Amino acid sequence: MNNPNPDNHHEDDEQGDVFLNEEDIINEVEVDEEDLPDADEEENTEEIDDSMHTFTGHTDEVYTVACSPTDPTLVATGGKDDKGFLWRIGVGDWFSELKGHEDTVYSLAFSADGQLLASGGYDNIVQIWDAASGNLRCKLDGPGGGIEWVKWHPKGHLLLAGSEDCTVWMWNADKNVLLHTFSGHAGTVVCGDFTPDGKTICTGSDDATLRVWNPKSGENIHAVRGHPYHTEPITCLALSSDSTLAITGSSDGSVHIVNITTGKVVSSLLSHTDSVECVGFAPSSPWVATGSLDGNLIIWDLKHSMPRSTCGHEEEGVTCLAWLGSSRYVASGCTGGKIRIWDSLSGYCVKVFSGHSDNIQSLTVSANQDFLVSVSIDNTARVFEIAEFK
Repeated sequence: MNNPNPDNHHEDDEQGDVFLNEEDIINEVEVDEEDLPDADEEENTEEIDDSMHTFTGHTDEVYTVACSPTDPTLVATGGKDDKGFLWRIGVGDWFSELKGHEDTVYSLAFSADGQLLASGGYDNIVQIWDAASGNLRCKLDGPGGGIEWVKWHPKGHLLLAGSEDCTVWMWNADKNVLLHTFSGHAGTVVCGDFTPDGKTICTGSDDATLRVWNPKSGENIHAVRGHPYHTEPITCLALSSDSTLAITGSSDGSVHIVNITTGKVVSSLLSHTDSVECVGFAPSSPWVATGSLDGNLIIWDLKHSMPRSTCGHEEEGVTCLAWLGSSRYVASGCTGGKIRIWDSLSGYCVKVFSGHSDNIQSLTVSANQDFLVSVSIDNTARVFEIAEFK
């Protein structure tokens, strides 16, 4: 307090310590000790970044990421800046730009042998790259709409792509030859894949329909729709390792499991209250994980069609998931930018990775399962160490 009489300040100094008497106390205020800052605690204003590598080559939102199945450090990313990149984990100054797309690069996939990389763009074009050199092999055109996803045959260089124009296309990438166009959906084909045995194709669409196809003849074997299936667009799809089951999620919040051979719905998993954005079969157990914008990742016991555990995300929607190899751990990416690792046996969150500042769009695991790579609409890709979860 300023001394009201500056002429008296020498007088105060001579008095030494000054003590308050009870009659000097005007008011008493109670303070909760928990509200007081620790004496040795400094305010930390820096954002936490748990990543061991950040790729900043993109100048706009990053939507897709793929890790080479044979090279543990090779990564491909694509985004809204109409660009794709090949880069290496831990090598900050090396990258190769995948040039040629004239619109968003929305999907990427390495062939099973790691030799080829496919990139799909909203410019209706699929490009095939030599993964080792980054050189363009060929362009595959034909679709009349943007490419939503690209997938390789598990045993060869046959490429499948789903389009906004309601069709699915299959090419021989070595020969640059179109093999089949699969027509039948009445909306954007938002997801699809070959079964792991390579004998069947499953596709999901905005038309709320799952279709099962014969890749050799192009024939549509089954169309799964209507009660008791989805009532709104399909958003995601996964296929079981034994090629018998397809699991699909929808914006209606439902998850359904279909027998691929019969085309019948064999189970309905109905616990989410908002759009289901991601689904994935556990590689080593009869479980499946589903993630929703309702903020929950649910681990399901398929034998009993019951939730084993519900993993809450603190009011953040779940946008993507990835099982970590054949381990019991599963990673989830969220709208708030956090990545969480869950123990599927206990349902506990065992790790939270910070670094991204906005929605996680996709997650994938490196070939040696040492690294988890994520991409976000914050324009970056980040690498997190996960070797402890093998």
